[in-house]
Amino acid sequence: MAAARSVSTQPRLWLIPLILLGAVSALGAVPTAQTSPIGATALSISPGDTAWMLTATALVLLMTPGLSFFYGGMVDRRNVISTMLQSFIAMGIVSILWVTVGFSLAFGDSLYGVIGDPRTFFMFSGVGEAPHGELSPTIPLALFALFQLKFAIITPALITGAFAGRVRFSSYMLFVCLFSLFIYCPLAHWTWHPQGFLRQWGVLDFAGGTVVHMSGGLAALAGALFLGRRTTHKLQSQQVPAHIPYVLLGTGMLWFGWFGFNAGSALAANGLAARAFLTTNTASAAAMLGWIFFDCARGRKPSALGACIGAVVGLVAITPAAGFVSVGASMFIGLAASVISNIAVHVRTKSDLDDTLDVFPCHGVGGITGMLLTAVFADKVGLIHGEVNTFINHIYALGIVASFTLVGSYILYMVSDLIIPVRVSHAEESMGLDLSQHGESLDDTEPAPRLPQPTLRVVTK
Repeated sequence: MAAARSVSTQPRLWLIPLILLGAVSALGAVPTAQTSPIGATALSISPGDTAWMLTATALVLLMTPGLSFFYGGMVDRRNVISTMLQSFIAMGIVSILWVTVGFSLAFGDSLYGVIGDPRTFFMFSGVGEAPHGELSPTIPLALFALFQLKFAIITPALITGAFAGRVRFSSYMLFVCLFSLFIYCPLAHWTWHPQGFLRQWGVLDFAGGTVVHMSGGLAALAGALFLGRRTTHKLQSQQVPAHIPYVLLGTGMLWFGWFGFNAGSALAANGLAARAFLTTNTASAAAMLGWIFFDCARGRKPSALGACIGAVVGLVAITPAAGFVSVGASMFIGLAASVISNIAVHVRTKSDLDDTLDVFPCHGVGGITGMLLTAVFADKVGLIHGEVNTFINHIYALGIVASFTLVGSYILYMVSDLIIPVRVSHAEESMGLDLSQHGESLDDTEPAPRLPQPTLRVVTK
């Protein structure tokens, strides 16, 4: 078996996360007193809402494997498996963090509108079959927590496209832990918790344009800046996508799963969910066509890769607005974001920024565009209806979120690098991460050569 043929470097260091996982598992096995959520006795579960949210939760989880195919098909053949695994491993890491303390930090009792009390739902205490008066009045609180978990999973996975081909797997796993706890959970609390300060300001984010896509895109920008350029990028070598059909498959899975992402954010089987479903599909369709038409107008051929990227940009842009705007506005949002992101990709390619798969121009810029246009077209409170407060608050929120995420993520890369070097060696990068990090490859015919490994800077006393 290819997976068993090579010996992991520094095996004793891997005992640390294994022991931590064992300790958390043992702690979770200890019986605790279960408390009822706020107002649970006065609420009843809606079977229809519960059935839809179970479906939506599964759809959102499907997006992460879809993202792995989307990214995996775009990188070169030496890095396909590593790129795909970086998305898959987030499902394991974030799931454990979320059950342990992440859900409490995001949706626990609010501490000044900034962060949740980590004791509120520690180890999912009190997260069960009963509804919650503020968070999930018609569905079990456990289902709400699971639905939100899928958003927390895909956010760090989005970042991986920016540093594909040059990040050490163990250090990436550490960064996912830090990002989830110190960036994602606070943003989710600010934006979606009933007492979160951005929500109190009236900032609108229906399904994660700010929390997921802006944060993922800005963290990707921080990663590209911190890690620097690949050797192939310095040599201006053209990257040939490994497998375009993977990109098409991943796009289809993302588009399909996005209906749970956006329509599920209604938290009920109702007309709002139907509206979000409709605006999501329309925006993506307009963005896909807009990307192709814009490319052709600039003298390029209509490509499958361009169609896929355009469709995803449309999905990104409509996410914050899905339940707040009309179907006509969703078409405009999709098209506008597509053209703006296309231009941003072109500008990025002319610069020295090595964002491998253009995560910031697509997810970051697309999310920012969608966030601002939400404040323009939102029902009753949008700029187009003569209201300016929502738009102004969105400008403030944009500055706060961008600063917090960009600076905070850069610091977390530095912290990760102090513990485990984030960037692989030149020899490992040249070989490709599939072989150097995992001992596997698409052309798996002979054992991976052994490489000298750098000493991990683990401080012990």
